[in-house]
Amino acid sequence: MHSVLAYFALIITLLVNSIHALHLEIPALPNPKPICIRDFVQENQMVVINIKTDGNKGDGQRLDLKVSDSIGNEYRSKKNIVGHAKVAFTSHHNAAFDICLTNYQEHKWQNHQQTFRSVELDIESGAAARDWNALQASEKLKPVEVELKRIEGLTAEIVQELQYLKAREERMRDTNESTNSRVKWFSIIIIVALVGFFLTQNVHFMTTTN
Repeated sequence: MHSVLAYFALIITLLVNSIHALHLEIPALPNPKPICIRDFVQENQMVVINIKTDGNKGDGQRLDLKVSDSIGNEYRSKKNIVGHAKVAFTSHHNAAFDICLTNYQEHKWQNHQQTFRSVELDIESGAAARDWNALQASEKLKPVEVELKRIEGLTAEIVQELQYLKAREERMRDTNESTNSRVKWFSIIIIVALVGFFLTQNVHFMTTTN
């Protein structure tokens, strides 16, 4: 029974967990442009970003992090990241968010050589971002109970996502129906105006000929 539950939990985790592991090589430049990773989160969803970099402070590079969403909210900002860093936040809206990394070259004498920061980026959201080990320790749960709670959390996220998609589809359908109605009435008005213009021209022509 335990093996079946564990197998089921593994399948669900592989299918729906929002976990992204990325490896980036970010060049250091005097006036660098940020390199951004975009993802989507639901409202009130927890997001944890784990960053691991090489290099060290004073090596002529300064790696900065900024996290903001497409609405304009800034969640986190961190400068001069070296080694391992972890940032977490809870989303305020259903929106896309950008994780932007900028690597500044601090010494002009390095212009003749290209330097990089190697970055490993892990993004976890929703149930995947929870500290299940801490939950197990605080509530003294068995491993199977922790897996069941994890599955429960993932299932709730799936339901919430489906509800969001359904509401979005309804809004799009209403918008399409409203647009079709407006186009129909606009076409009718154009036809009536053309017919009226044609009749006016005929009356004017008949009046002038008589």
